[in-house]
Amino acid sequence: MEGTDTRADRTEEAPGSGPRPAPARPPLGRVPLWIKIPGVLLTLAAVLLLGTRLFLIPGLDGLFGTEAKDRTGPAVLKSLQDMSSYEAASGNFQVVVDLEKDARFLPDAIRGTRTLYVGAGTVGGSVALGGLGKDDVTVNEDRTAATVRLPHATLGRPALDPDRSYAVSKQRGLLDRLGDFFSDNPNDERAVQQLAARHIGEAAKDSGLTARAEKNTTSMLQGLLRSLGFKDVTVTYK
Repeated sequence: MEGTDTRADRTEEAPGSGPRPAPARPPLGRVPLWIKIPGVLLTLAAVLLLGTRLFLIPGLDGLFGTEAKDRTGPAVLKSLQDMSSYEAASGNFQVVVDLEKDARFLPDAIRGTRTLYVGAGTVGGSVALGGLGKDDVTVNEDRTAATVRLPHATLGRPALDPDRSYAVSKQRGLLDRLGDFFSDNPNDERAVQQLAARHIGEAAKDSGLTARAEKNTTSMLQGLLRSLGFKDVTVTYK
C-alpha cells in the first residue's frame, strides 16, 4: 500500500555490533622460546662434534690446531746457599698412585673422583761435611794415617720428574665436572703429586740408599787423602 513505511527489508545494526576482528596470530618467522633453546643447544653440540672430527682428519690439524706462545718472564734468583754436604748416591723411583675420593650418601656418578697417576722421581743420599770439628779428623805425627769421623748419611726430599710423571686416567662425577668447569685451576693434580712424593720417600728409606751413600763417601775420602800422601785412611760414621 502506498504511504505505508515498511521496515521489513531494512536491517538496523545495533550500536557497537560491527564485525568481530580476527584473533591475533604470531608474526611469521618467530619461533617460540621453548623450541628455540633446545635448537641452540643442539646446534652447539653439533659444532663441537664437528670440530672434534675435523681434528682427526689428516692435514687439518695444522689449520685448526693451537699455537703455543711462551710469554714467561725471566727467572728471578731468590737465594743462594753454599753446599756443605756430599751427595754420594741417588735413587730413581716410580709409583702408581690410585687416589679415590667419595662423597657420603652420593653415588660416584654424581660426586666423587678417582685418579690413576704415575709418579717418577729421584731421592738423593748425602753426607754432611761442613760441620766437622777438630776431634772429627785426626792425623798421626808422620802424616801417614788419618781418621775421619762423619755423621750418618741422610736422605733428601723426593723430586718428581715432570717429564716422566703423568696422569693415566681421571674419573669424575657430574658435580666434580661442573666444579672443574668453573674452577680457576681445573684438573688440579697436587694431591696425587704429594702422595706420589710421599710414597717415593718411604720407598727410599727401605732401599739401602743411605748405606750406599756412606760407602761412596768413604771411597771418595780415601782416594782424596791417599792422593795427598796418606797411606792408612779410616772413615767412620758416628
